[in-house]
Amino acid sequence: MAVKRWPEGPICSGCFAKARETYGRCSTCDTDRMLPGISASGQGLCTDCAGGLGDFTCTRCGQEGWLHYAGICGRCVLTDRLTTFLDDGTSSIRPELQPLFASICAMSRPRSGILWLSKPHVPPILQALAKGNVPLTHEGLSRLTPWRSVVHVRDLLISCGILPPIDRYLFLFEQWLPTWLDTITDPEHRKLLHRFSTWHILRRLRTTAQTGPIGHYRNQNARCQLRAAAAFLAHLSTRGHDAQQCTQTDLDSWFATANSTGRQDVRSFLRWATEHHTMARLTVPASFTDNPAPISNQQRIDLIRRIHTDPAIAPIDRVIALLILLYAQPLPRIVRLTLADISRDGEQLLIRLGDPPVPVPEPFAEHITTYVASRPNLTTATNPDSQLLFPGRRAGQPIHPTSVRLRLQNLGIPNLNARTRAIRELLLQAPAPVVATMLNYTSQRAERIAAEAGNTWKTYAAGDHTRRPNPTPDRR
Repeated sequence: MAVKRWPEGPICSGCFAKARETYGRCSTCDTDRMLPGISASGQGLCTDCAGGLGDFTCTRCGQEGWLHYAGICGRCVLTDRLTTFLDDGTSSIRPELQPLFASICAMSRPRSGILWLSKPHVPPILQALAKGNVPLTHEGLSRLTPWRSVVHVRDLLISCGILPPIDRYLFLFEQWLPTWLDTITDPEHRKLLHRFSTWHILRRLRTTAQTGPIGHYRNQNARCQLRAAAAFLAHLSTRGHDAQQCTQTDLDSWFATANSTGRQDVRSFLRWATEHHTMARLTVPASFTDNPAPISNQQRIDLIRRIHTDPAIAPIDRVIALLILLYAQPLPRIVRLTLADISRDGEQLLIRLGDPPVPVPEPFAEHITTYVASRPNLTTATNPDSQLLFPGRRAGQPIHPTSVRLRLQNLGIPNLNARTRAIRELLLQAPAPVVATMLNYTSQRAERIAAEAGNTWKTYAAGDHTRRPNPTPDRR
């Protein structure tokens, strides 16, 4: 729906807002200012050179920009509202929150900040921190609600250096665990699940967090294991038994009636309970977790061709899909890539997935270069200086793997099936140890997939395989 008429014709609200948030050097007068106009060649024009677009100068600060109301720009409005919400009760901003104030006010799209502050649950969180109603610590933030908004504020505080960095998903799990345990009504079950979660699941998560972020999927997997353990104990109760009284018949009954997820997720609890003599040693049915059926290599080639040529595919989706189809990378690993993982050796573009970095052939290297120059989610206070290759909407966090999976699904690009085909094709072209180190796979997994794919490199001899000319025999 058109909200404005410019010399070129009617303009919709989205394009009108974008035009008032575009800055750079005018292609005609070379002045660095707002560029709402577009020349015939597609380059930006200032209001003077474009002509007939209007005056966008703020009556308060004198800067050009998106005017929120009464001739006042969005940045001035954002500054006013944030000053009110961060007031410590002395008509000034709490000193410890000054970095947060500066970060939010400096965002390139103040309209996004105003929209965020207009949500009813955001001002109470900021006011509680400003007035000292809760300590300005991770534990203090955990007392506030709703938790999703608190998580976003926590990420902002970490990115500003106000709070020390923590593993986001480990912290969320630690906050979730006591609340979940309180929902277990049987005191004996609660006691056993508390032991299992503390000495097995939580310990493993903390160990993993020492070497890198645990990520969304490990967090969800830990919760699923606890829920499956609780469901198994409830199943035993319906049969009149507890964990120590569990029989083979009870165990077989669970595996016969539970769904596939429950059967898989309960195995961690069964191993732990057996090792700690909480359950008798019983026979657990074997687990079968086959890889998803791969697409054909022709389908993979067709997808690569489509991704390369289809202009409707967004640059971010194009790059992620190519990392799956060319290099068999899983989504959690893809979203954790950084700008430092992209490098050049002369004219050759390299991407570090393992060691050493792998070359990216043309024309796919051009897609990555184009995407890096226009990464999304850099216009708000969350990630203005992010070094992540795929920055998300939360401060310091990459785009969520589930969001990526849904985007690929909407484009008709199968994630697991395509990745399975890609790794098999790569393992048919090179020895498993070579592929494993370059793509960050374990050698054992690469060898197993290679055997499934019919790889003949298993007899590949180690050492230098450089051809050397045969020495001339001595005929004397």
